[in-house]
Amino acid sequence: MKNISIIGATGSIGTQALDIIRQEKDSFILMAFSVHSNYKKAIEIINEFSPKYVTVTDINAYEPLKEYCNKNNIKTELLYGMDGLNTIASLNEVDMVLTSVVGMIGLEPTLKAIKAKKDIALANKETLVVAGELVMKEAQKNGVHILPVDSEHNAIFQCLQGNKREDLDKIILTASGGPFRGRKLLELQDVKVEEALKHPNWSMGKKITIDSATLMNKGLEVIEAKWLFDTDYENIEVVVHPQSVIHSMVQYKDGSIIAELGSADMRLPIQYALNYPFRKKAIVEKLDFSKISSLTFEKPDLETFKCLKLAYEAGKAGGLMPTIMNAANEVCVDLFLRGRIKFLDISNIIEESMDELSYNEEITLENIFIKDKETRQFIINKCL
Repeated sequence: MKNISIIGATGSIGTQALDIIRQEKDSFILMAFSVHSNYKKAIEIINEFSPKYVTVTDINAYEPLKEYCNKNNIKTELLYGMDGLNTIASLNEVDMVLTSVVGMIGLEPTLKAIKAKKDIALANKETLVVAGELVMKEAQKNGVHILPVDSEHNAIFQCLQGNKREDLDKIILTASGGPFRGRKLLELQDVKVEEALKHPNWSMGKKITIDSATLMNKGLEVIEAKWLFDTDYENIEVVVHPQSVIHSMVQYKDGSIIAELGSADMRLPIQYALNYPFRKKAIVEKLDFSKISSLTFEKPDLETFKCLKLAYEAGKAGGLMPTIMNAANEVCVDLFLRGRIKFLDISNIIEESMDELSYNEEITLENIFIKDKETRQFIINKCL
């Protein structure tokens, strides 16, 4: 039996993780979870799972949830803000922390959980993108397993099982290509938000879906893969695979390639991460190869979707450059979703931020947060 804490329980990953906990009641107890503003969903989760702790990060959601709990004599302890996130990430009674929030807010509680020797089911990309060196050192120091939840990294993790890392030749990350695969720059000048949110295969939150449309999502995964699997960027290849049946592959030095295949359902990698090192009975639809007409592959178009190229450049530059790139992307995606900039402006503004801001400062948690804030302000001053 594992006691689970979920940082970000009402998003896409958190909701699907709750479904796994719901179906595997003999394996998991939801000890704690966090929400941002969806207090009505928090009430549903409290009533179903009776967790010991809940953290809310939006004061406008905290007050009505507090009122509801008091009125109904609910014993769940209500916490608030970053202090609350750090608390539920490091509880003595918790065995594993699922970090599934989107954005920089996931970094600090993830580090708190690692220092408290909690295994991490990692779905927060930014944690490794901006602080991979710090996070992996802390994990090694504290004997913590970091189990990737992203379908691609989870696939690579599975493909590496039972093999020697020194036999690894390269990692092959697959990408669906997003909703605009095959289009050229001129065709993307006036795309609408609604178009960018129509992912062909996966059901995800808005931010990640836009990242998939720009291929920044794959760029973030490249940087994650570098830290998760201790490999060089030259040994990480991205290939577009529109069917999303092969979730990623590993090539070994003898030329053998091992791939992980499965349904395009995020509950599959979440279930594997939560149960590791064991496998449990499937709760997703299994593949039927008789219904798969073809599997195709192509190179990504780095000129049209240059966010992927920028991510490689940021990763190779090192220092605080990934922080600059990540912060710029978060701000630009938000601006695009609010109709303040165009789709192609996202990559252009990220590139300008990377060109203009310094990145050679020492990699510390404090400097990461300072550079993140500086980058956001740079873009706000430019665009608003």
